[in-house]
Amino acid sequence: MNRPPDPAASFTVIGPTEPVHGPLVFDSPHSWRHWPADGTPTIATPEQLDTSWDAWVDELWVAAIGRRAPLLAARFHRAYIDANRARDDLDPALLAAPWPTPLNPAATSARGMGLIRRDVLPGVPMAAWPLAVDEVRDRIARCYDPYHVRLAQLVEAAHARWGFSVHIDCHSMKTVGNAMNEDNGRPRPDLVVSDLDGATCDGELLGWVAKALRGLGYSVGINDPYRGGELVRRHGRPAEGRHSLQIEVKRSLYMDELRCERHAGFAHLVLDLGRFVRGLEAELAGALGERLKRTCPPGSSTTSPVTSHPPTGVRA
Repeated sequence: MNRPPDPAASFTVIGPTEPVHGPLVFDSPHSWRHWPADGTPTIATPEQLDTSWDAWVDELWVAAIGRRAPLLAARFHRAYIDANRARDDLDPALLAAPWPTPLNPAATSARGMGLIRRDVLPGVPMAAWPLAVDEVRDRIARCYDPYHVRLAQLVEAAHARWGFSVHIDCHSMKTVGNAMNEDNGRPRPDLVVSDLDGATCDGELLGWVAKALRGLGYSVGINDPYRGGELVRRHGRPAEGRHSLQIEVKRSLYMDELRCERHAGFAHLVLDLGRFVRGLEAELAGALGERLKRTCPPGSSTTSPVTSHPPTGVRA
């Protein structure tokens, strides 16, 4: 362990490497399918791991965006380490020894879906033994921190150039929640738009997004069953002109969930999301964009507090 971090191995930026065409920045933290060959082995099968994978979400949005905005895509499996969890959302029962600093496991950890995933499916463990502390610290240093640093750089570049930033965190969701979800057994809408109950995004922007997606014929939930996670929390500070929202896409819209195969709906969804992105770009270049700029008070800091990180294991 304790290998030096290699940022190029933990993410890729698809499209322009800077937000040169507008304030939009996208990211897809859960769309890498493969368990690292040199990672601590898991007893989960590839088929089980696929149930936690945001299948083809990076490809879906990249095709829709059409290289008009950057999309940061993770190159580590979300069950290996989850970029959409806080650094201290870690279940101490998963560790072979005490963590060196205080932990703050959230409800996600209790359901087996914290920073390090405990269960691949309800009652189905990821590993047969506890993890060494150095192993988890290594995952943070090699995967988690570089991903967050690069996303912060992209968001900061958008804010500096355009006077405001709009970050969209891209995910997929099961058609029906399971026992690891808060909405176990409940059918889900086609899309869910989230901003931590109004904390990370201007309300008019969120309303426009929901209305635009409904106008394309989709059912849209707002902050239910997903409220957003660590990524929107870090990059959504509307009072500073930094807006962040999460979009979950129901998998059955574009794939056969049982066979884990794309179907014809993928191409249709790409076209609709492309219309959505182009419409959002136009709004951000007009009156809505002017409103979002005005939410940033004169003299406010343009330095993001997440462009660097405390030492591994320290609460962010």
